[in-house]
Amino acid sequence: MLKKFTRFLFSREKIQYDVLIVGAGPAGLSAAIRIKELDPNKSVVVIEKSGTLGGHILSGNCFQPTAMNELFPNWEKMENKPPLDTPVSEDHFHILWNEKLSLQIPHMFYPSTIRNHGNYVISLGDLCVWMGEQAQALGVDIFTSTAGARVIFDEKDRVIGVATGDMGIAKNGEKKSNYQEGIDIVANQTILCEGARGSITERVIEKYNLRKDCEPQSYGIGLKEVWEVPPEDFKAGLVQHTVGWPLCRNTYGGSFLYHKNTNQIHLGLVVGLDYENPNLSPYQEFQNLKKHPKISRFLKNGTCISYGARVLNEGGYFSIPKLTFPGGMLAGCSAGFLNVMKIKGSHNAMKSGMLAAETICAKQNVEPGQELVEYENAVKSSWIYDELYRSRNFKGSFKYNIYSGLFYGAFDGFISKGREPWNIKSHVKESESYLTKDKAPQIKYEKPDGKLTFDLLDNLARSGTNHEHDQPAHLKVIKEAGPKESINLYDGPEQRFCPAKVYEFIDTKEGKKLQINAQNCLHCKTCDIKMPKDYIRWTVPEAGGGPNYSGM
Repeated sequence: MLKKFTRFLFSREKIQYDVLIVGAGPAGLSAAIRIKELDPNKSVVVIEKSGTLGGHILSGNCFQPTAMNELFPNWEKMENKPPLDTPVSEDHFHILWNEKLSLQIPHMFYPSTIRNHGNYVISLGDLCVWMGEQAQALGVDIFTSTAGARVIFDEKDRVIGVATGDMGIAKNGEKKSNYQEGIDIVANQTILCEGARGSITERVIEKYNLRKDCEPQSYGIGLKEVWEVPPEDFKAGLVQHTVGWPLCRNTYGGSFLYHKNTNQIHLGLVVGLDYENPNLSPYQEFQNLKKHPKISRFLKNGTCISYGARVLNEGGYFSIPKLTFPGGMLAGCSAGFLNVMKIKGSHNAMKSGMLAAETICAKQNVEPGQELVEYENAVKSSWIYDELYRSRNFKGSFKYNIYSGLFYGAFDGFISKGREPWNIKSHVKESESYLTKDKAPQIKYEKPDGKLTFDLLDNLARSGTNHEHDQPAHLKVIKEAGPKESINLYDGPEQRFCPAKVYEFIDTKEGKKLQINAQNCLHCKTCDIKMPKDYIRWTVPEAGGGPNYSGM
């Protein structure tokens, strides 16, 4: 049943399930569906902090249907088909040298790993809505507007569920007239599918030291707009990727431009968050991108209808943590299964959710708090690991500049095919990668024209983001000296890296003072990763708030 869980009781309520899934993305919904396919008697609940299914889902997305073919073998013949209605028709890759010049790479030089024949241009949010309907039909409970606030442990320090957040708490901590206490959802197994940098996932990883045998995760920020364009500027299924301008050669990133039925263009820029220059603004770089002729030719007569941003994992094979803990598992982007070479992760997310489900259902009796180590073995034996291992050195090869990365990508794609006997590991903690402000080059960004490029706050309105104003701050300043050190050392990069203008330094008699506009937050998690001195901790706000990425 799909529903918003309404809390009627004033005493804290507890509900019991066999399996609790945190996050209604492709991994979580695939897990729920697969469990019900294998064992209809198992009780399954999915909780989702967004007010609607798909509301917080943001992705490119050029979708590889490998896992879809396994989960729904006859999906093309279903009466209620999934929204995969735009097959890739053309596949282009360009190096942008500057604001005007570019080089198109001939298709014959594309490694097979990055070719998109057989893939589909989709809205991942729309696919999650469809998958939610399939899960509902199988008897899965889906609670939207239900945010997991903290993990519940038993007396042996094992995970036995998640406590949802209270509703109706004022900024001062007092209960308002509409106060509703959260509930405790307990389960034999909890599958964490929150996406990149999930707040509950990070606490679990920290508690059980799940990263002790892997490299730290690395991240990028993806910014996206959806445009409606006239038919003469539209070519269904056209896929275009670029690297280079507007980013400098030592900043990792690239763009995507996908033509999706009907007359929509999904455009985005990904910027690696290990960039050095504190004056760089990923949002402004995204606006600059649209001025290039390879981009503007499609948009010049169109209308921007949506905007959003979200971080993504870029660590790949070397950054996959231990996948199990007492009482649960990590799946999807909570584990970091994005393939940065392919620029795809939804298929791996779905497959990992299916493997988690199959592991649970293979056990006759799963006790509360039991650690199912078989899941990690299943993932390592699957095509997820094969794919990520082959591309393991791709991100690391960009540590010098984009050209070293492109050269290595070609070498890997045509010669070594992932069989090289060496590993290239390259991780810089994003919050420590900055040059100090006296050494950082200045960057001057032009004013937006309001037609092709937009002021950030004007664009933010297209995200649909909204929060209850009178609630405790969900962006916690955990180091009081942090803002002062940030402005003194780096000139406050948080006012530039945030894609929603949450952070501003305002002039006061005492000097620059940080102002946090939490109501603007897109839940992208960039501040939790890139903040100088790590002085901010992102926590979940009141459920139902945040962006509304319907159709993105």
